[in-house]
Amino acid sequence: MRAQFVLSEIGVGLRRNLTMTIAVVVSVALSLALFGGTLLMRDQVDSMKDYWYDKVNVSLFLCNKADAETVSQCAKGAVTAQQKKDIEADLKKLDIVQSVVYESQDEAYKHYKDQYGSTPVASSITPDQMPESFRVKLKDPQKYKVVATAFAGRDGIESVQDQRGTLDTLFKILNSMNVAALVVMIIMLTVAVMLIVNTVRVSAFSRRRETGIMRLVGASSFYIQAPFIMEAAFAGLLGGIGAAGLLVLARYFMIDHGMSLAQNLSLIKFIGWDAVLAKLPLVLASSVLLPAAAAFLALRKYLKV
Repeated sequence: MRAQFVLSEIGVGLRRNLTMTIAVVVSVALSLALFGGTLLMRDQVDSMKDYWYDKVNVSLFLCNKADAETVSQCAKGAVTAQQKKDIEADLKKLDIVQSVVYESQDEAYKHYKDQYGSTPVASSITPDQMPESFRVKLKDPQKYKVVATAFAGRDGIESVQDQRGTLDTLFKILNSMNVAALVVMIIMLTVAVMLIVNTVRVSAFSRRRETGIMRLVGASSFYIQAPFIMEAAFAGLLGGIGAAGLLVLARYFMIDHGMSLAQNLSLIKFIGWDAVLAKLPLVLASSVLLPAAAAFLALRKYLKV
């Protein structure tokens, strides 16, 4: 009987404040969709870092004849055969080095033509202008500075470059976007909480006569507050279901179909469905607990029982 009464009160409360209930549902849905999207964006950035950092190399560019006149590090002339042997041997002695691949001038020229052959400047480049290099694969890409410190400025070496530098800018942009989404999400959650508090306040005020009678007949505080808390939780759950739906639709249409980012951006390793599905329980749990907690705190101030 009590459960039936509580459920009936929930229905009455939702119908009385239908407009505000809809506003709560929409704001919770949008804020939690941003919340889930922020978590997925963080996973995506981490996945891209693991994927690309594992593939980048440290490149040791060797001096050629042209560098001897223009680059101060190559003032002693082009790298000699013995210097190349010594550099390769010293690289392989390092514990952090996984593999070392030598790239000749002809191979460097071929790779350059493959990437930039259609540009106007490519026609003026000749193989003898391309630098020889050692492509070094590290067991831990974070330890690039060990190689840079050991070989930078050494005779025969023009420069030591870490390909991670070209990726760091991209990841900084992605992290900035993630922070911006987080800020918007916090604002949206704050708006949702304020709407929930206001909805509960209006609902409690509109039913002050019923709650007064219940107080007089000895009803417990929890029994009086339960319908209001469950109203907020139910509205939040609807918003959570909407947020979960938005996340699923975004993954489906943006990555798999519609925009087909997975096909058009094949160089990017996108997170899978398992990452999306793993976030849905957290989104749904938050959609219930956050409104319920907001309603409970609001009732302590606006419903004196």
